[in-house]
Amino acid sequence: MTLAGALALALAVTALGLAPFARIALPRPRAAHPDAGALGEAGWSRPLWQWEGVRAASAAALAALSVAVGVLPIVGLAVGAALPSFATRLRADDARRSARRARARLLRATEGAMRSGTALPEALRRACDGIDDALARRPFAAALRAFDLGGALDASLRDAARGDRDARARAALETVALGVAARLSTDRAAQLVAAVADRLAFDERLDEEVRSRTGGLRFQVLLLAAIVPCLAAYLSLTVPTLALTLGSPLGRTVLIPAAVVLELAGIVLSRRAVADVVR
Repeated sequence: MTLAGALALALAVTALGLAPFARIALPRPRAAHPDAGALGEAGWSRPLWQWEGVRAASAAALAALSVAVGVLPIVGLAVGAALPSFATRLRADDARRSARRARARLLRATEGAMRSGTALPEALRRACDGIDDALARRPFAAALRAFDLGGALDASLRDAARGDRDARARAALETVALGVAARLSTDRAAQLVAAVADRLAFDERLDEEVRSRTGGLRFQVLLLAAIVPCLAAYLSLTVPTLALTLGSPLGRTVLIPAAVVLELAGIVLSRRAVADVVR
């Protein structure tokens, strides 16, 4: 037992002495930026540190405005930090909807080229050249680049599907990849591409129907969000006690910040309800 303890102690001392000379590459987890995907879809091509500079400037400006009007600075900081992300996600949603329509046209053009006897890679290349929407052709162009470098077309399409944030684009790419892996003839592959294009067109029509039916309710939410501060300002001018309450520490630190948070939450939740349906 004494000998075993001495050997263990010697091994521990030896390992401790050799530790500074060890070169072991430990994996470092990489945290993805929460706005990276939305920025890419919105067309932001600059470094992320510049985006953080825009966010910091927005937060500082609204914090200074909060101090000027007597509201807690933390409210201005929070709203100013969240406002650029909110605007970017709105623009990314618009770009994604436009890309969905363009993607259906791209697959229709691919089908037409395949009906005339063109192979799928060349048909996709011609269709991508005829589409101006960069977001719609991005996954197909990435798959074609990997194919030109010697990769299998089905594997390239699957890799491009994994890198796309749109669930419908992933489904379309994976379906076309299944057809390539099955080695379908050109006519059968054209039928498969046509079926995928039909599904994308149907989903787009369904989205438009949902948005048209809920457009009035979403407008009412925005209208109510605009009426509340206008009504508060009017009552503050006509009712002195309300103006004193809103100007007191309770109003500046509790009532006004809570109203701002509730206004923003209502707008975000109304948009999220529609986005969850048409996703």
